[in-house]
Amino acid sequence: MPRALRRLVHLVLFCPLSKGLQTRLPAVKVKYLLLAWLGILVASWVVYMQYASYSELCRGHVCHVVICDHYRRGIISGSSCKALCDQRTLTLQHCMSTSSTRQVYGGLWKEGPVVIKCGIEDPVKTDGAPDSVLRQEMSLFDKPTRGTSMDEFREMLHSFLKANLGEQPSLSTLVDRVIVLADVNQDGKVSLAEAKSIWALLQINEFLLMVALQEKEHAPRLLGFCGDLYVTEHVGHSSLYRLEVPLYLQPLVPEALSSSLNHWLAPAWPRRARITIGLLEFVEEVFHGSYGSFLICDASPRHVGYNAVVRAYLRGRRCETNGDCTFGRDCTATCDRLVKQCNTEVVQPNLAKVCVLLQDFLLFGAPADLRGDLEKQLRTCVTLSGLASQMEVHHSLVLNNLKTLLWKKISNTQYS
Repeated sequence: MPRALRRLVHLVLFCPLSKGLQTRLPAVKVKYLLLAWLGILVASWVVYMQYASYSELCRGHVCHVVICDHYRRGIISGSSCKALCDQRTLTLQHCMSTSSTRQVYGGLWKEGPVVIKCGIEDPVKTDGAPDSVLRQEMSLFDKPTRGTSMDEFREMLHSFLKANLGEQPSLSTLVDRVIVLADVNQDGKVSLAEAKSIWALLQINEFLLMVALQEKEHAPRLLGFCGDLYVTEHVGHSSLYRLEVPLYLQPLVPEALSSSLNHWLAPAWPRRARITIGLLEFVEEVFHGSYGSFLICDASPRHVGYNAVVRAYLRGRRCETNGDCTFGRDCTATCDRLVKQCNTEVVQPNLAKVCVLLQDFLLFGAPADLRGDLEKQLRTCVTLSGLASQMEVHHSLVLNNLKTLLWKKISNTQYS
């Protein structure tokens, strides 16, 4: 670095308030130097937070070591194991994780884009070394045990699915689907390693939901798995809103500002109407699923979540108020104050939660001749409340009215 440049950097960084600097740079006011210094500090903090977040959230190399170690020792099996561990044709590329315990990566397999998901132990509970994680992860593959017969394994699957999805006449069909999926080498049998792998995968709610909704349009296709690592097709998507402020910057960015920017960045209203119809169709599919109704328990513009074990969570749970009977962020049941226990039926359907998200997204910039009816339909939708078993007709009516209203406006356009 030239001597003159080094001297200038030294003056700016270490002597921002000195009289010498004010003499050399008379046009620069002290307040501007303070602002510049503050900008450098904020930028450095943002860079540090991004790096710290990445190093904590993105540990795909650990996941790869754990899975391939179990595979080579014969503990687990799967249709993707050879590609991941031997042929190296399944590769993890860019990190998309939002949790340190659930690794999500974009990757490549058979020259096509895929999404790879894997669970690993919380780094806070271990020393972070692969050997520590290996010991922790062994408990994932402890069932079924050696000596378990196929009839016993089938009964294990049926009992598990019944506990998670409820009593459904089609559960036997789902059990058959799981067994076919587990039989990686298609020899008509399920080995112990194959059984351990599929059992560990079923403990992941997302995987269970994906298997149950495989024939539905809105569920991504399952392409393969290895142990509790699984691979899905890459589906292009975006959030309802384009601007997503990181959590650590939210205190610095007023909500009104981010909302205004999202309105300005939002796609054309007909495009938003088409997105809304797709989301309503998804709600309809999970409400009338072949293997029961699934619940959205974390509805936000950034993340639409779900969980198939809400009833198990609520059953027998002690409570004083309805607030004590909440699973996730959005699934709330009533509290029976006489016995001080939660009821197991959630009182707000998925559709009402989705309509809360859609109010701002859909009403902003809506056509004037549609806005009044749209506001009325959304108002009816967000106030839906009651047990799912008692409101199926009303739920379907509200959903279809909203879809019809939007379709009439965008039909015969490029968005239809």
